Amino acid sequence: MRAINNYLAVLLLILSSYTSFAQETQNTKQLDSVVITSSRIDLPFKENSRTITVISASEISQSPATNVAELLQQVVGIDIRRRGVNGMQADLYIRGGSFDQTLILIDGIKVEDAQTGHHTMNMALPIEVIERIEIIKGPAARVFGQNAFTGAINIVTKRNTENVNAAEFQVGSFGQQHVSGTTGIDFNRTSVIAHASINTSDGYRYNTDFKNQNYFLKSAFNKNHTPINLIGYFTERKFGANGFYASPSAINQYEETQSSLVGVTSVYKKGKLTLKPRMYWKRNQDMYLFVRDIPSIYRNLHITNKVGGEINASYKSNLGTTGFGVDLAKVYLSSNNLGNRNRFMANVFIEHRFSFANDRFDITPGVAVNYFSDFKFHAFPGMDLGFQANDNLKVYANVGYTYRIPTYTDLFYSDPTTLGNENLNPEEAFSGELGFKFTKAHFTGSMAVFNRKSTNLIDYVKEKSNDLWQATNIQDLNTFGFEANASFNFIMNGFNQNIVFGYTYLDDNLKTSKVNFSRYSINSLQHHATATFGTQFFKNFTQNIAYKFAKRTIGTNNDYHVVDVKATLDLRSFEISVIGNNVFNANYTETNLVPMPKGNVLLNVKYKF
Repeated sequence: MRAINNYLAVLLLILSSYTSFAQETQNTKQLDSVVITSSRIDLPFKENSRTITVISASEISQSPATNVAELLQQVVGIDIRRRGVNGMQADLYIRGGSFDQTLILIDGIKVEDAQTGHHTMNMALPIEVIERIEIIKGPAARVFGQNAFTGAINIVTKRNTENVNAAEFQVGSFGQQHVSGTTGIDFNRTSVIAHASINTSDGYRYNTDFKNQNYFLKSAFNKNHTPINLIGYFTERKFGANGFYASPSAINQYEETQSSLVGVTSVYKKGKLTLKPRMYWKRNQDMYLFVRDIPSIYRNLHITNKVGGEINASYKSNLGTTGFGVDLAKVYLSSNNLGNRNRFMANVFIEHRFSFANDRFDITPGVAVNYFSDFKFHAFPGMDLGFQANDNLKVYANVGYTYRIPTYTDLFYSDPTTLGNENLNPEEAFSGELGFKFTKAHFTGSMAVFNRKSTNLIDYVKEKSNDLWQATNIQDLNTFGFEANASFNFIMNGFNQNIVFGYTYLDDNLKTSKVNFSRYSINSLQHHATATFGTQFFKNFTQNIAYKFAKRTIGTNNDYHVVDVKATLDLRSFEISVIGNNVFNANYTETNLVPMPKGNVLLNVKYKF
């Protein structure tokens, strides 16, 4: 079987390299017109004065990625640390921050988990229902509140019912099977999109089998007037967790998670005023066993519920555009380890965008004032600056304070070696960034330098070797970085081709701890490079190569090269794809010394109706 996998992988790579690099040449024009919906002041991509990356629907369909975790790994500055295949368990890091310092939104709904940021990626939707992904790097607390310490990712779901009707079946290495169905119906004033999928695998090594179920529903009512949008999502994951969390010798770990979201949103426009009310309920359940099938040895069960409502608004006047909003939420936690907890949160945001000299200059100051029932008030100001030098070049800068309140795991978790600390203070940081965006014809490029000075970072420390590790606000960290991106579209032999490059450099300067033992370790992607090559040579046949290079700051064998490929034959009603992952059999780990699988192949058949 391994010989067959290697043969198919090499064949795919040859096919992918035969011509050049493919995607739609319209991508650049489409991207410029995309309105970034994850902020209160809706702005076209080209006018934003922040570092923003958008993964479009066409890029998603052409990518070798089969899930959001793999998609995000193709973006520099995004560090997805997976444990195994199919994104079954993965942590999200942005520009060297921790997985507790990032925020995911679904159609603008914040779906962070108060127990731990370790569950952030549980809410990653099936790619079949995603229209695009908006990635905002840098301090975002002024816009989104806490958890957006190093950035935020907004997953925008599909709303157009055309071209979504499909049934798929996928089979591949390690006994992987995937079955899904997606359908969309438009009733003029009302539309519905529904999706269901099941993913299973025997596992690529002992105790890494999994079963994942996903159910998604999106309905739009009264579309022609004041629309009401309803979204519902439920996912359940059951998986063996060989060495995932404790030491690599803990080979019998097991975990089950359930995540769900119900949200209702609307948009009301009256003259120069736009209102966007939203209500939602997000739930997460996590059951962990240290030894599979023997709960009596060690078992954790955590259930978190978040119920919230918010109103975001913008008002246009002769002075510019004012964005403001109020966000109220209540969090409930029930846990056999962390206890029964609840927290009330209130956030008030306001910002104003001034434009001068025929919109060539823009300044957007703003502030967020946040209240937590257990951490009281905090205010976090910031500012974006932009200069449109000409039709092709924009220079921008932004500065701001950002923060993260401790998770319930930081505060209250206990096990035989670790003890939480209910007296922890929020982590804080001051960040700044300077960059530019250049767009001309079929070329786009961007570059940015950034710096983040973090204080009160939470570390687990102890004085004596036989003491318990205890959470403490003790670390200060300065993170400096540089990022560059370029994309080029062209036509060869009558077909559209595309090549994309990205590179990020990070330098972490951690203040020396004064304690005897410290668990805190910085293991950022010091060097991170990505490239995608899309090619088309025949009318119905396309190929895509995704390459990533990573070099971490610590550890042995801390650098690796990984290549994934995809070839697709489109026969109108049927679409047949072959995907090769890690085709050169790289030997590497992304987190906790969990070895990633070597070369493997997937065959996907899609029927479009």
